[in-house]
Amino acid sequence: MKVYLLDDRELEVQANENGEDIAKKISSSLAKQAIAYKLDGEIYDLKRPIEHEGHFEIIKKGDEESYDVLNHSTSHLMAEAISHLYPNAKFGFGPSIEEGFYYDVDFGDEKITDADFPKIEKEMKKIASSGKEIVREVVSKEEAKKLFANNPYKLELIDGIDGEITIYRQGDFYDLCAGPHVEKVSQIQHFKLLSVAGAYWRGNVNNKMLTRIYGTSFFTEEELQNHLHDLEERKKRDHRKIGKELGLFMMSEYGPGLPFFLPNGYAIKRELENYWIDFHRKHGYLVCETPMMLSKELWEISGHWDHYKDDMYITMVDDTPYAIKPMNCPGAILIYNNSLHSYKDLPVRIAELGHVHRHEASGALNGLFRVRTFTQDDAHILLREDQIGEEITNIIKVYDHIYSLFHLNYHIELSTRPEDNFIGDIAVWDKAEADLIAACKATGREFKINPGDGAFYGPKLDFKLRDSMNRIWQCGTIQLDMQLPGRFNCFYIDKDGNKVTPVMIHRACFGSLERFIAIITENFAGAFPTWLAPVQVKILPVASVHNEYAEKLNEQFMDLHLRSEVDEREEKLGYRMREAQTHKIPYTLVIGDNEVKDHTVTYRKYGSKEQITVSVDEFVKLIKDEIEKKTLLTEK
Repeated sequence: MKVYLLDDRELEVQANENGEDIAKKISSSLAKQAIAYKLDGEIYDLKRPIEHEGHFEIIKKGDEESYDVLNHSTSHLMAEAISHLYPNAKFGFGPSIEEGFYYDVDFGDEKITDADFPKIEKEMKKIASSGKEIVREVVSKEEAKKLFANNPYKLELIDGIDGEITIYRQGDFYDLCAGPHVEKVSQIQHFKLLSVAGAYWRGNVNNKMLTRIYGTSFFTEEELQNHLHDLEERKKRDHRKIGKELGLFMMSEYGPGLPFFLPNGYAIKRELENYWIDFHRKHGYLVCETPMMLSKELWEISGHWDHYKDDMYITMVDDTPYAIKPMNCPGAILIYNNSLHSYKDLPVRIAELGHVHRHEASGALNGLFRVRTFTQDDAHILLREDQIGEEITNIIKVYDHIYSLFHLNYHIELSTRPEDNFIGDIAVWDKAEADLIAACKATGREFKINPGDGAFYGPKLDFKLRDSMNRIWQCGTIQLDMQLPGRFNCFYIDKDGNKVTPVMIHRACFGSLERFIAIITENFAGAFPTWLAPVQVKILPVASVHNEYAEKLNEQFMDLHLRSEVDEREEKLGYRMREAQTHKIPYTLVIGDNEVKDHTVTYRKYGSKEQITVSVDEFVKLIKDEIEKKTLLTEK
């Protein structure tokens, strides 16, 4: 049989040849870097025999998937170490996750804290030095149950497996696992256990609380140390910490997950909203507003009542069930249906900064990252099928422009039809997925596929942003929907006078303004670019005799729609200057005798120690230009 390489070459595969054999045929240097291989998109152990023809690719050290393989293997190494140190421990799940791994463990009556990490890490290093091979074995369900007879968690998992059951063995230790893994434990050298938390078995609050130990693993010590440095930096940049220091938002026990935006935070949110509205109007969107609450009947038509009811807030109005909207799409469809549309009118782009509510689990709430109410920067585009490719390409260009303002890079992930809990015909789904793939290819952007992770009404493109701390965030989305327009009897009149059902695109760029504010707060470490900064100018009179001039300047700046404040407190100038820098205000003005006499200002920009004296008009032009161009601060 043959395999097909990335460069379109074909290689003959002999019986029982594995990924390492093929890597050696391609290049000896490639074989040395090989961690696993991919065949038709599925990842396999490097030494697993190739069982069928397909598109072949070697996963090397440093490739994105290589870290998943390494971290998953490290979770097994940790489990073996724990089994040596705590013989009565029982293991649940131990997957790789973004930037690391975890394992859920039942330690019985023993309480594990991070003070126990050094001895667990020491045992892990001891095991790694043994160089044991990690071997995949296929077993029957009966064999698996015998192997894990003393572990109720594994037995429960085994009962849920219909297909092939595999274990991975390293010496005397074995674990139920689908793999893949590195070849030997000696390949696992640079790791760190990070934190411990509680986690209900299988995420069910009715199940036992297990101990979840988090860790991370890398191929080099340098990578590990850089990551640990990033983690420390992230603690300093936590948006909850910065939000409190800068007075951006607060939470109350009277409304868990319902954020209060304080004046400084509201200034940022409002600026983002104003920018969003202006930008979308310029790009052909109709900015609208739909009601916060609509009747049960509407949500039944849309399908949300059947598929999303448990996450909706429901009340009674005039003896009729109403739901507070968790999404804006049904309201946008009603706006579309309010008018007649010709094929010449399409696309119709309906945009809304819609306030939505979702009943998130209390344990999942996390600052502004996960809340129960948020502003979704939604748009719903109704269009002809022949317009799909061009429209999605245009949306991606819009996202490019917006994300570049914040120096956020991204990659795209395509989520396809769920295995169940979806509406519509499979043939329609297949066509929708093919249209999204074609549009991604047309932009030249690389993308990956997440099978079965689409919305219940259609496939979607998710935009994963990477911030200055090398973290990935889910923000933007483009969802192709060939179901809801038909459910609501949407139509346009084609050139022959026939009624035709349009296609609908759901799209959001920020995703949630609240979440996006949290992301950029941490990305900028609270040092927002001038156009977004809650306070753009802080005026510091040297002494009380300079207050009058400072107040006149402040009034002038406010009239020019600059967010300006005067600090007239009877504190030393150095103290007030340091405080302005601590609050990361872009421009701090010092007003003394010379400034009053010459009608000038002396400014210091955040992140710089240089003080520059200019006329008031020059300063106004400087800051206005910076705001208009939405320039980023050079230092964050």
